[in-house]
Amino acid sequence: MNIPALFLLTSRLLLTAALLHLSLLNLSSPLQAENFYDTIIRSGTIVDGTGHARFVSDIAIKDDRIVAIQKNLSAGAACEIDANGLIVAPGFIDIHSHSDYLLLEDGHAQSKIRQGVTTEILGEGSSAGPYKMQLPTRTFQTESQRLSWNTLGEYLDILEQQGIATNVASYVGLGNIWRCVMGNSFDRPTQREFSQMKSLLREALEEGAFGLSSMLASPTGLLVTQQDLIELCHVVHDFNGLFSSHIRHEGTGVFRSVNEVIEIGRKAKVPVDIIHIKIADQQYWGRMREVIDLVEQARHEGINVQSNVYPYTRGNNNLVSIIPPWAHEGGREALLKRLHHRQDRERMKQDIQKDIPGWYNHYRAVGGDWSRMLINADLSETNKQFEGQTMKTVIDVWRKDRNSTSDPLDILFDFLIQENGSISTIYGHHTEADMNQVMQRPWCSIGSDGSAYATEGPLKRGKPHPRNFGTFPRVLGVYVREQSLLTLEDAIRKMTSLNASKVGLLKRGTLKVGNFADITIFDAAEIQDQATYLAPFQYNRGIHYVIVNGKLVLKTDQHTGVLPGRSLRRGL
Repeated sequence: MNIPALFLLTSRLLLTAALLHLSLLNLSSPLQAENFYDTIIRSGTIVDGTGHARFVSDIAIKDDRIVAIQKNLSAGAACEIDANGLIVAPGFIDIHSHSDYLLLEDGHAQSKIRQGVTTEILGEGSSAGPYKMQLPTRTFQTESQRLSWNTLGEYLDILEQQGIATNVASYVGLGNIWRCVMGNSFDRPTQREFSQMKSLLREALEEGAFGLSSMLASPTGLLVTQQDLIELCHVVHDFNGLFSSHIRHEGTGVFRSVNEVIEIGRKAKVPVDIIHIKIADQQYWGRMREVIDLVEQARHEGINVQSNVYPYTRGNNNLVSIIPPWAHEGGREALLKRLHHRQDRERMKQDIQKDIPGWYNHYRAVGGDWSRMLINADLSETNKQFEGQTMKTVIDVWRKDRNSTSDPLDILFDFLIQENGSISTIYGHHTEADMNQVMQRPWCSIGSDGSAYATEGPLKRGKPHPRNFGTFPRVLGVYVREQSLLTLEDAIRKMTSLNASKVGLLKRGTLKVGNFADITIFDAAEIQDQATYLAPFQYNRGIHYVIVNGKLVLKTDQHTGVLPGRSLRRGL
C-alpha cells in the first residue's frame, strides 16, 4: 500500500473512532443531543422589539438566556411551544408600575403577567425605600410574617427572597428623600438638610436604583423648587440614571411644567421621562401639539426628553387631591383636624373654587363636574354602597338622606373624614384625540400606572382602574388592530426596547441571542383588554405564554405558579 492510501485509511479510522467516542459520550450524558435546549419556541412570528419587520423563526432557550434564533432548529428541548400563527415578542416592560407592596402580598403578579409584562419599574414619586431618620422603619405584614426594612436595597432583597413572577426595578422616590429629612414639615430645608437628601439619594443609587422619580403635583412635590431638582439630578447624572417626573401641573400649567423638566434635563445633563404625559384640563384640550413641540424642540437641542402614556382617558388619583396643599402640612392627622374645623373648611372651599397659583386642582380640571369622578376605593362598611359610583351619586344620596341641600364640598369633607382622609378616585380629565397624538410620537412609550392585582383572593379589592389589567393588550387590540394608530412592530418597541433603553436595563427588551429570555407570545387577531371602569377584575384575552428568565410563568393561558423574577439593579 502506497503512502497516500495508507494516510487516507488512517484518517478514516481516526474519524470513525472519534464519532464513536462522541456517540458514547452522548449516551452516557444526561444532556442528550436531541434534548439540548430547555425550551424551543417553534415557527413563531418574531417581532423582536427593535421596530424592525417581523419574521418567522424558532427561538431556543437554555437556562435564563436566548441561545439561538433561527429557522427549523434540529435539536430538541425539554419543552417545545408551537407558536405557529402567534406573535413572539420580548416581555413587556412596564415603565410606570405601582406594585411595590402588592408584590409582597402576592408575588404571582397575576394582572401584570397576564398582560405579558415581565418587568415592572416601581417607585414613582414615593418608593419602597429609604425609610430613615424622620421616616421610621417600614414594616409590612403578610399572611405569614412581618417584614421590615430601611433602605431600597433591603426592600429589593426581601422582594426577591419572597418570590416574584416578574422582574422588578425601582427608582428612588423624591418623596422618600424629602420626608426622611423634613418629615411632614413644609419648611424649606437648610443647606445641611439638603446635603443629607443628596446623601440619601446617592446611597439609593449605589444600591441599584435606576434614577430619581418625582411626583411634583403632590403637596410634598410642591415644596421642591426647580433648583432643588437640578442639584439632586447632578447626583443622578453621576450614576447615569434617569429623572422620571410626574410634572407639576398637567392642566393649565402644563406648558410651564413641561418646560421645567426640560430645563432640569438641560442643566443637570440627565435624561428625562415625563410620566403619563397628558393635558388634564378641559380648558386646554386640543393643544397637545404644542406640548409635543416643546419636547421635540428640546430633543433637537440635544436634551434627552421622552415620555410615557397609558391608553385610557381617565386617570386615577384620590379625592383628597382636591384639598389645597396647605391643609396637608403635618400629615394625615393634621389634615383630618382641619377637615373638622369650620374656618379651615371655609378657607378650603375658597381655594378649591378660586384656585391657587401653581397648584393642579383636580376639581377645576374636570370643570367642577362631580359626575366625572368615579369612586374606585375599597370603602368602609358605612360607605360600601358608593364603590363604583360617581361623586355626584354620593352627593345626591347624602342630600336625600339628610333632607338638605348641603354644599357638595361639605359632603366631600365629611366623606373624607369617614374614610380617614383617603378615597381613591378615577377622574375623566383628558381626551382621546390628545392621547392618540402623543402616543404616536417615537419617543413616547407605554406604561400602565397600575399594580399587580388579581381576579380572586385578597388582591381582588376595591374597583381599581382597568389599566391594572388591560394596558398592554388594549394598545395591541384597540390602537394597533382596530384603529391602525400604531404598527404592531412600533407598539411592541414602545413596550419593550424603548422602555429598556430609557431606564438602562441591560440585555432585556429585545429578542437577541445572549439576552435574557423574557418573552411574551400572543395571538394578534385575538388580543384584547376586557377590564372596564365598573368591572375591572377581568384578565385580557389573547396572551397565551409568558416566559420570565427562561421559565414558563403563563402556559396556555394559565399561571404556572413559578416565581422566577429578579430584583434588578442598575449596571448589573
